[in-house]
Amino acid sequence: MFDTLTLATLPEQDEALRSVVRDLVARHVAGISIDRRARSWQGFDAGFSRALGAAGLLGLTLPKAYGGQERGPFARFVVVEELLGAGAPVAAHWIADRQSAPLILHFGTEAQRQCYIPGICRGELLFCIGMSEPGSGSDLASVRTRAERTEKGWLLNGQKIWTSNAMHSDYMIALVRTSGTSDDRHAGLSQVIVDLKAPGVTVRPIVDLTGDAHFAEVFFDNVALGEDALIGREGEGWKQVGAELAFERSGPERIYSSVVLLDAWVRHLQAIGRNDCAPLVGRLTAELATLRAMSIACTARLAAGESPVVEASIVKDRGTGFEQELPLVIGDDLAAHPDEPVSEELYRTLLYVTHVAPSFSLRGGTREILRGIIARGMGLR
Repeated sequence: MFDTLTLATLPEQDEALRSVVRDLVARHVAGISIDRRARSWQGFDAGFSRALGAAGLLGLTLPKAYGGQERGPFARFVVVEELLGAGAPVAAHWIADRQSAPLILHFGTEAQRQCYIPGICRGELLFCIGMSEPGSGSDLASVRTRAERTEKGWLLNGQKIWTSNAMHSDYMIALVRTSGTSDDRHAGLSQVIVDLKAPGVTVRPIVDLTGDAHFAEVFFDNVALGEDALIGREGEGWKQVGAELAFERSGPERIYSSVVLLDAWVRHLQAIGRNDCAPLVGRLTAELATLRAMSIACTARLAAGESPVVEASIVKDRGTGFEQELPLVIGDDLAAHPDEPVSEELYRTLLYVTHVAPSFSLRGGTREILRGIIARGMGLR
């Protein structure tokens, strides 16, 4: 059921991480153009991710026994907020740090924890997530990719699509069917770890509207997996995915995808001495502050050991709506002043964010899926 979010504040010891992150970002991101920084989520820089790992800024919520920092969700909130606010390239470590490592920690075997989590904390092992399939869209329960039991483990066949950075990743955690058929829905689904360099795995990049290639389709043709590829218990993949998505939907990443563009536009207004947009800037700032407060409240629930699935869905639904509004509002303002000089960087940034913004309400669960979760939490379904 849905519970009212209680406002929370970030602890001082976690706020202290901001200066550490800013110093690191200043050394690695200085000189990157605004339109490249607007690609923060998709910005792939394995060297930067390793630098974050070396500075102890990855694995913040994970036990020290596996290379983590045991700092908790608030510390991760601060680090993520600083990285996205600056437009730092986070794609290389993003999935592994945010979802894969916590999933392996909570559901994996001790051998799996020892094998994968330390490398993730160092920024050296890169993961992607295999959920969506052709024809299934957001209906994850209809997946048809299948792992059949063998004498030595599993035999994997099928296809995944829209997998972020699969072409750069070392491993995929895939949601697959280990029993029954797609008609069985949630029953019979499991999660397996797939070495993307294994024989039978083919990865094909997908070029998007912006000319970038962050997504990929991945094919499995009789891929042999060991018995230790299974995460958690067979048939409990759906429950595990639900816990995994709570990490994905509640963080600051759901409100800051367009913030580099917002900052660039405000600096543009200041540079030319315009103050007619003060009410609009004030409204956007107030909305951003409200979403941030909601996200921190969800983080407090995670810090208390809870799983705020409904609350996280609300944050993502409202947050992605805000992210999608920004390029439209800014584009309308600039178009209303055609004689106003606009820097090439700001123009390129606006075009990029405008092109990519429709995806904000797709990744991590569509708006329709989220509102279904919210409705059930409120007892309306």
